[in-house]
Amino acid sequence: MSTIAIIGAGPGLGLSLARRFGSEGLSVALISRNRQNLDALVATLAAEDITAAAFTADVLDRPSLTAALEAATERFGRIDVLEYSPADATSGPLAPIDIRRTTPEDVQPQIEYYLYGAMAATAAVLPAMLEAGSGTIIVTTGAGSTYPVPMFGNITAGGAALRNWALNLGHALAADDTGVHVAHVAIGVWITDNAPEGVASMTADEIAPLYVDLVTTRDVHELVVTR
Repeated sequence: MSTIAIIGAGPGLGLSLARRFGSEGLSVALISRNRQNLDALVATLAAEDITAAAFTADVLDRPSLTAALEAATERFGRIDVLEYSPADATSGPLAPIDIRRTTPEDVQPQIEYYLYGAMAATAAVLPAMLEAGSGTIIVTTGAGSTYPVPMFGNITAGGAALRNWALNLGHALAADDTGVHVAHVAIGVWITDNAPEGVASMTADEIAPLYVDLVTTRDVHELVVTR
């Protein structure tokens, strides 16, 4: 059975992705910092006859992320789809800062969070994908990685770095005909079913099928989600 690893799994988009890919027959490795929350997601999925397991890791602790993916591989076998969308990007040191007063120290945590975390996760699964000649890596950011959103300028600097790296990796792997596809998803809507009037929004369940399409069609390296 094929396996998807969802990094940053939570009760929103992560759960919807797990449900959607699980309904396609994939096993699901859920990775995030909070074991209690992960166990609740696994129980929810099990009640829906979806095979899932929880693995704790912090994307800012790259060895723990590597260890979690290694444990998921030991549990399920090779990771066929890696989806990287760490949550809680607006908490703690990742909080938005006025771009006019942003310092290198404000941006560095974003690089660690987005780019370096994704690089560590990719390094853990890519060799096996290359050996098999197949696999998909999807990284997710906000749409501010593709166009200016000054109020989140420090955060989107990290997302833009991740986007650039992923697009370069994807084109390099495609040029070498490796069978491994890389795509960047920039979400330009609120993920909710109760957005303020005039604010573009989609539910997580509406967005999740777009990821399945990326994996099955493998014809684009970037998708900007807008309503």
